[in-house]
Formats: sequence, structure tokens, C-alpha cells
Amino acid sequence: MSEHTVSAYEEELRVLAGKIAEMGGLAEILVADAVKALTRGDLALAKRVIPEDRRLDQMQREIEDAAILVIARRQPMASDLREVVSFLRIANDLERIGDLAKNIAKRVIAIDGQMISKKLTVGLDHMAEIALQQLNSVLDAYGNKDDALALEVRLGDDEIDALYTSLFRELLTYMMEDPRNISQCTHLLFCAKNLERIGDHATNVAETVHYVITGEMMDPDRPKADTTSLERVALPG
Repeated sequence: MSEHTVSAYEEELRVLAGKIAEMGGLAEILVADAVKALTRGDLALAKRVIPEDRRLDQMQREIEDAAILVIARRQPMASDLREVVSFLRIANDLERIGDLAKNIAKRVIAIDGQMISKKLTVGLDHMAEIALQQLNSVLDAYGNKDDALALEVRLGDDEIDALYTSLFRELLTYMMEDPRNISQCTHLLFCAKNLERIGDHATNVAETVHYVITGEMMDPDRPKADTTSLERVALPG
């Protein structure tokens, strides 16, 4: 390639990386606002989160179009090709995180803005805090090409899974103790599952970061600490 061509190509990659960073920042905001709307019973905030997800969808499409154009025009090889592929993968994970934040916001509307008992949301708040921390860390790992931080995020997914399992059991207990809790707890269970899935997508991004840096894929059979599918529920009576 000529010096001009190389310079133009590097600028295309910088623009795509910037779009990924922008998309990641918006995804973080949507998750944080969705959880805030849930714990505060803030219908107005929940209703603002839902349409914002369309911005993430549009950004993903723009990144996909630009990345495909780079592949067709520049025919990148080796590490350059891995980087372009990473744009496609990460944009997909961030778009899914936006969908999950939107799902949480929709639960707020389904609950109709009722204030949820603080004892029911303590575990959810903690889980949201860890999920957001994972998302923030993995975006830093991507921006700084920090493989050690990416590996740390991947290992941290076990904590989110364990929190989800614990919260699942806790909410089931509340439902069995008082049938009046069933409706709210059911919505919270779905919200908790969405947060657990957000953690999974952050882990996907971590694996992509590792692939970009090293050229190697991580072991796909990472251990999962979510054991709720194995739970046996003893109903009263």
C-alpha cells in the first residue's frame, strides 16, 4: 500500500473504534437507567430508555456497513482482519445489551410504576452494579488492548452467575412466603436474568478482545455458575 492508502486505512479503523466506544458508552447508560427506573419506580425514565435502544440498533448497522466496506476495499490480513472482525462481534454484543436494558425498562412499565420493596431490590442492585462494572472494564480492555483485564472480566462472569442463582432462590422464597409478592418477584426474576445475560455479553466482548490481541480463541466451554435450571422448588401445602 502507498503511504496515503495506509493513512486512509488507519483512519477508517480509528473511526470504527470510535463508533464502538460510543456504542459501548450508550449501552452502559441504558443499563444503568433501566435499573434506576426499576428500583425507583420511575415510569418516565423507563419510557426514555426504550426508544434509545433504536440508536444502538442504528449504530450497529452503521458499524457493520463500514466494517464490511473496509474488508471489501482493503482486504486486511492477520491482526488487521481480526480487528475488523472484532468490530462486527462487539457491535452485535452491545446491541444485544441494549435489547436487554430495554427489556428491563419494559418490566417497569408492566409493574406500572409501583415502588418495589427495598428488600426485594437489594440483590438486584448489587447484581446490576457488578454487571455494569464488567461492562465498563471490558470496554476499557478493548480500548487499551489490555488482555489481562479482558481475562479478568471473563473470570468475573462466575460472580454474576452466582449472584443470579442466589437472587433466584431469594425471590422464590419471598413468593412462597407471601402470594402478594408473586407479581413483583416474577418481574424481578426476568430483570435478574436480563442482567445475567448482560454479563454473558460482556464476557463475549472479553473473548473477542483476547482474540484480537493474541489471535487465539479462548476455551468456549467456560464454567457456568448459573444453576437455576437445576433448582427444585418445594411449594407450600
